[in-house]
Amino acid sequence: MPIYALLTRLSPATLGEWAKWAGKETAADPKLIAELGEQVAQSLKQQVPEAKWIASYAVLGPYDYLDIFEAPDNETAAKVAAVIRTHGNATTETWPLTPWDRFRDLLRAMGTQSM
Repeated sequence: MPIYALLTRLSPATLGEWAKWAGKETAADPKLIAELGEQVAQSLKQQVPEAKWIASYAVLGPYDYLDIFEAPDNETAAKVAAVIRTHGNATTETWPLTPWDRFRDLLRAMGTQSM
């Protein structure tokens, strides 16, 4: 099954919106991030059950999270990104991945080409 990387960046407004939804007075509680993650995971299991999670990471840099998952096709991967974006103001990028061994085999199969 194809493998995808999903990069997600939350806007500052996302936690504020989530805090209001959860009945909290402030978005300053770090537990809100964990609660939001759990809610997203439940939604993904219900709405895109054919996607299989491989790994999830919190990252430093321009994105907040990196998820690696399997999906049968690009349309299913797009559904995953859409579900995540419905849980607040998030930006996502979805990248199809090719394992190095498979990529190397593709290169070898190309043969030698003259320039």
